[in-house]
Amino acid sequence: MEATKTFIDGLLILQPKIFTDDRGYFYEPYNKKALAASRVTEDFVQDNQSLSQKDVVRGLHFQKLPFAQSKLVRVIQGAVWDVVVDIRKKSPTYGKHFGIELSASNKTILYIPAGFAHGFVTLEDNTLFFYKCSNYYNKESEDCILWNDSDLAIPWNVSNPIISEKDKKGKPFSAFNSMFW
Repeated sequence: MEATKTFIDGLLILQPKIFTDDRGYFYEPYNKKALAASRVTEDFVQDNQSLSQKDVVRGLHFQKLPFAQSKLVRVIQGAVWDVVVDIRKKSPTYGKHFGIELSASNKTILYIPAGFAHGFVTLEDNTLFFYKCSNYYNKESEDCILWNDSDLAIPWNVSNPIISEKDKKGKPFSAFNSMFW
């Protein structure tokens, strides 16, 4: 598995080795030893999967301490524009965002350490999105930053987004007080 650093410390783009032949393809989206070689050492304890139609925006979500989660995210079917926002107060990239297309065809995986808000917009109907999480979900610890906050200026490139009521009520970044250092 090849790991590429991003401009945000700790955030990694992972590209697994894909083996193809006349039958199709094979790859290992999760291999603990390969990830450890890239300094990804968390124990992942929960898998989540969502199905969304085109133009669905989910996010920007995170779990508060002590239930913060690192994530490995990828697309099994379809495609998304995946976005993370650094919410670590002492980080030189605090409040900055990073976006990448994840798709079934590119098989790219994004490693998101704890201390980031995460979201995505689906680019195709019937998109299956997969999350591998380092901590269990805790309802009382979930939080959300407003997906289209003008201070963050994330280029979602969607004209008619489909958004949950919960995500419509996300906090503006200017009112957000991060507990992550």
